[in-house]
Amino acid sequence: MTRVFFYVQHLLGIGHLARASRIASAIKAAGMEITLVTGGMPVKGFPGPDVDHVALPAVAVGDGAFAGLVDADGNRADAAFLDRRRDLLLAAFHDAAPDVVITEAFPFGRRQMRFELLPLMAAIEARRPRPLLVASVRDILQEKTKPGRDEETVELVQAHYDRLLVHGDPSFVRLEDTFRLAAGVADKVAYTGLVCPPPPVPSAEQNDVVVSAGGGAVGAALVGAAIEAARAMPHLRRWSVITGPNLPDADYDAFAASAPANVTLHRFRTDFTSLLASARVSVSQAGYNTVADILQAGCRALLIPYAAQGETEQTTRATKLEALGRAVMLAETDLSGPAIATGIEAALAQDIAAGPAKVATDGARRSAEIIAEMVAAKR
Repeated sequence: MTRVFFYVQHLLGIGHLARASRIASAIKAAGMEITLVTGGMPVKGFPGPDVDHVALPAVAVGDGAFAGLVDADGNRADAAFLDRRRDLLLAAFHDAAPDVVITEAFPFGRRQMRFELLPLMAAIEARRPRPLLVASVRDILQEKTKPGRDEETVELVQAHYDRLLVHGDPSFVRLEDTFRLAAGVADKVAYTGLVCPPPPVPSAEQNDVVVSAGGGAVGAALVGAAIEAARAMPHLRRWSVITGPNLPDADYDAFAASAPANVTLHRFRTDFTSLLASARVSVSQAGYNTVADILQAGCRALLIPYAAQGETEQTTRATKLEALGRAVMLAETDLSGPAIATGIEAALAQDIAAGPAKVATDGARRSAEIIAEMVAAKR
């Protein structure tokens, strides 16, 4: 039986972990053995119970700047801590004896994890027979500003990787749109379609507006502005506001105390996609998984892309969807209660039926197929 070893490190939100967990479940469903190795803070429900899971000592970033790793207690991750993580990762790799290794984001992202990923790549190259090495990346990449970063990525892909799985639909966005040296890895690229959950069954709970701040700890401003907008829009009688699991307790309690009668506050909803399918409009950031859910649900959308610390990925995604008439975008710098209210009215007025054709959303299944095809060809 084919054995797959899948590494994923989430640092701020839960999008990377959610996407990797869905792909891992599809690999398992395709009849392969899968070991998912995670290195971030635990998130309830990910990975699923069908997936063998190795949890490394958790690291995160404390300030949203994607620099300066900290442990689960918020202390700086020192050299001894990182060495222990590296050794545990290499031991898990040797125990799994995989036919295929997948690194999520790396080498296009997660440079902070080079201390353990470069040794993992060396172990892959030394093993006989050598496992196949696959990179798993989302459709829109964070555009690099430091000289030499893109060149280094191309060198790593060409030297070590057998395939690059791009989890998107090229009819919507292509790798070269956000990676200027895409031609240098074109021979490795395979598009999978978006990695989405199954199409949702609409919830019996009817909402005018569903607001979601994602899994990260950076959504407090969005939640506060949405509550202010709800107070100014009493004609929209039912709002579900989902704060995300990492919002500090003090902030959650303050929002709950100040919310008007038309707002129900939640930390997390396992039926999120079903809520979207029965809602009139979604208000959210523009992360990969949230937008995939919106497209699956078919609801209207107001997108407020995360753009702090030079982040470009969500703004690119939201801009493309707005240009296609499929969403309304509000810049994070313009975030306020009145701006959200105006954006919701604009989204409700959109004729989304005249928008783009449905993009491919079977990325998890297709990823498993490609891996199986690679193994069969090698054998």
